[in-house]
Amino acid sequence: MAFDFDLFVIGGGSGGVRAARLTAAGGAKAALAEEFRMGGTCVIRGCVPKKLMVFASQYSGAAKEAAEYGWDISIGDFNWASFQERLSAELSRLEAIYTKNAGNAGVEIFHQRATVKDAHTVVLADGTEITAKHILIATGGTPFVPDTIPGIEHAITSNEIFDIPELPKRILIVGGGYIASEFACIFNGLGTETSQYYRGAQILRGFDDEARGHIAELIAEQGVNLHVGTDVERIDKKDDGLHVKSTDGKTKVFDVVLYATGRTPNTNGLGLEQAGVTQGRAGEVVVDAYSQTNIPSIYAVGDVTNRIQLTPVAIREAVAFHETVFKGNPMTPDHANVPSAIFTQPEYGTVGLTEEQAREDGPIEVYSAAFRPMQNAFIGKNERVMFKLIVCSNTRKVLGCHIIAPHAGEMIQLAGVAVKMGATKEDFDATVAVHPTMAEEIVLMKEPVRVHK
Repeated sequence: MAFDFDLFVIGGGSGGVRAARLTAAGGAKAALAEEFRMGGTCVIRGCVPKKLMVFASQYSGAAKEAAEYGWDISIGDFNWASFQERLSAELSRLEAIYTKNAGNAGVEIFHQRATVKDAHTVVLADGTEITAKHILIATGGTPFVPDTIPGIEHAITSNEIFDIPELPKRILIVGGGYIASEFACIFNGLGTETSQYYRGAQILRGFDDEARGHIAELIAEQGVNLHVGTDVERIDKKDDGLHVKSTDGKTKVFDVVLYATGRTPNTNGLGLEQAGVTQGRAGEVVVDAYSQTNIPSIYAVGDVTNRIQLTPVAIREAVAFHETVFKGNPMTPDHANVPSAIFTQPEYGTVGLTEEQAREDGPIEVYSAAFRPMQNAFIGKNERVMFKLIVCSNTRKVLGCHIIAPHAGEMIQLAGVAVKMGATKEDFDATVAVHPTMAEEIVLMKEPVRVHK
């Protein structure tokens, strides 16, 4: 059978674009459909705009610290409209780059929704049917919002937060994951009265318990009204704002309610059920180690598979897919020891196992230090950083590294190389400290604070 394309990709995010570009550049015929904007969640509605907002929100605190250091400085209110204008221009620039690079590689791009009809056929929104030897699902994830709460239609998600018409004076962030915690720090830094509700006992579930507690304490000290064990019962829109009744019986008024209660695979209405593609409980596309579904011609990469929801992971999965299918070089993406960062303030960088995970695997030693770095101590700022290593007692390998500090995302990228290589605690100890830095603590912790046998 002659196909229209060798590969048809549904989704123009980082994973989908990478797979399409590599395939087209290698001489095969590739097409891609994107219903919203090229670049996907990360570029348009996630990592990039969020990190730019993080940068913007840090200047208020930096100005206060500058004054403590002797600078004659004052800072006014944040100009939301000015920031939005520049942000919009930057996202348009990045979107154009994604589109141009894919087009230059030879990818045919359809700027409309595509769904799966069968193992080798996709249907565009205009009704056009296209056949392909291989179909790659790369539609990412979408924010989850509970539909059982009265008035939930008045809330927004991270998809809409960058487009709100003005900076709110009062905002409620609902959720305890990294997205919720990041936005709580962002709006607090921008001068908004910020509250965060999370129904669980502690924010950042799934991360290291000691690190979670450290960040929660810092967030509260910075001025975020953090309420754990608290959920929303109902939202009522009135003239003076959104009246939110919570499970503690209190009602408070906000200008914006942002739900950041997790993300689900973006598979709704994609046609996967009719095509016979197996999906998991959360709607994720179930794939094997080579990103292949139960339908041999259909593959999936990125957040839609609900493996590790990180852009660089989606890109690596796309590369492995291309090597496997189009270069005859079977390759599986490596999901072990993936470094990541949470852009709270300060940041949290992590790679490898948490203390709780490592304890389940065998005897470990825990090295941990929390202290005021000299930049803070000089001006009497109480904010502490934390460095933590989890070491296997038998092999001496560093199983996990956790850093909470300014620029922890930058540090964990480098520490991730050592952990990935299988560095031992003695390798860390043998490395000369760079002084005076915060990061030197990672090679100076000599005695364990806890030993689990």
